[in-house]
Amino acid sequence: MHIAIVSSRQDPGGVNIRRHLLERLARRPGDWPLLQAHHLEFLEVEGRLIYEDRIDEKTDADLILFISRHASSHPVPALTVHVTGNYGPAELGGEARTLTPAAPELMHAVLNNLAHRAPDGYRVSYEVTHHGPTGLAVPSLFAEIGSTPREWEDPAAGRAVAESILSAEPDHTINLIGFGGTHYAVRQTAISLRSRAAFGHIAPGRALPLLDPGIVRMMRDQTRAVAAYIDRKALTKAEIAAVEDLIGQAGLEPLTEGEILAIGDLDWESYLLCRRAAGEAAPGAALHLHALAGKVTPKAFAVPGDLLEEVLKTDKTGFFAGIRDLPLAHLSMGSNEVLPVFLADAREVSRLVNVLITLCVKLLLIHEDIVVRGDCLVIRRARFDPRKARELGIPAGPLFGRLAGGGEVEIGGRRITPDMVQTSHEREIHIPGLERYT
Repeated sequence: MHIAIVSSRQDPGGVNIRRHLLERLARRPGDWPLLQAHHLEFLEVEGRLIYEDRIDEKTDADLILFISRHASSHPVPALTVHVTGNYGPAELGGEARTLTPAAPELMHAVLNNLAHRAPDGYRVSYEVTHHGPTGLAVPSLFAEIGSTPREWEDPAAGRAVAESILSAEPDHTINLIGFGGTHYAVRQTAISLRSRAAFGHIAPGRALPLLDPGIVRMMRDQTRAVAAYIDRKALTKAEIAAVEDLIGQAGLEPLTEGEILAIGDLDWESYLLCRRAAGEAAPGAALHLHALAGKVTPKAFAVPGDLLEEVLKTDKTGFFAGIRDLPLAHLSMGSNEVLPVFLADAREVSRLVNVLITLCVKLLLIHEDIVVRGDCLVIRRARFDPRKARELGIPAGPLFGRLAGGGEVEIGGRRITPDMVQTSHEREIHIPGLERYT
């Protein structure tokens, strides 16, 4: 790819970053991943970058990277990335109601590098979509230093941005559009720094009245987005409903933060297949991914429901710890935290059935009184029986509680032990080939 790095001679932030870029390329050109993978070109202009519509016509670059200063009415030291466009009037360059093609993959890589390289005291974040230029046919992004002349000329900030750009290695991201929040897209930034979620166009809460189906489709297309994220904590119920309707009209699904983080290293198309398989296996169930990664062909499989029910009553914590690192997904619905239906890659199903049943049997053997009868696991439990206690002359009340808790009592000179007032119950669970799991 041919990348043009554009700065303005009148912009101290851009001059600072450019100087550090050129110094590092002169000293160690072979050390930087961006240069190894792409051809870099440097362009300088005289005026403000926000008015550089159609600058891509001056180069045959496939992507434009603007390096610049960032100013704010509430100045704090900041290193930011964002894409350009206007949801409403063009107050700072570009055209009204126009969004440029975004470079979410490179923005994600630069943002994550900035988080590791930022000088002490600097905030790292996305900014929402704002200002020009908009007249661009190729993807672009801004990488900026904010927010006062002190930071614009800070060598440590210039070095951090330069090295974050040169070290960028865009990966297999999940491209998203975002809605809600403030100018600095706090939740979107936090999600991107913990996942493969790469945001392109982000509409802050203040821009929601300007959105319509056409603008949201433009956000989708210019980001090449596969889904959307809504900062629900920053919006009212009415605003959330309106945004969800616009997202639906654009043919996208809203993902929660938990869903985005759970995708982990799973291929996006495989994730969609998992959602579809979950809906077919248990309509309305929630999908919970564990250590699934890469490309998978999901297949639903079951474990004995009575076995799962017993182990969740006996040691739910141990069960979840046991499945945490397995390449599977579990389903839940309402108060049922784990349904007896799981998903895994088709090639792994046979092995994982064995692993899950073995885990359940092992946990029950640890915590319960178990007898094995052929292919049946028999769980024996003793429970306090109030009828037996009354027959032995024990009045209801504190003495009942002591016996039920495993303590002894004395009444009429006679010692009563818990086993004297218990009734035994058995539950038999049939598991074909049980000896394999014990």
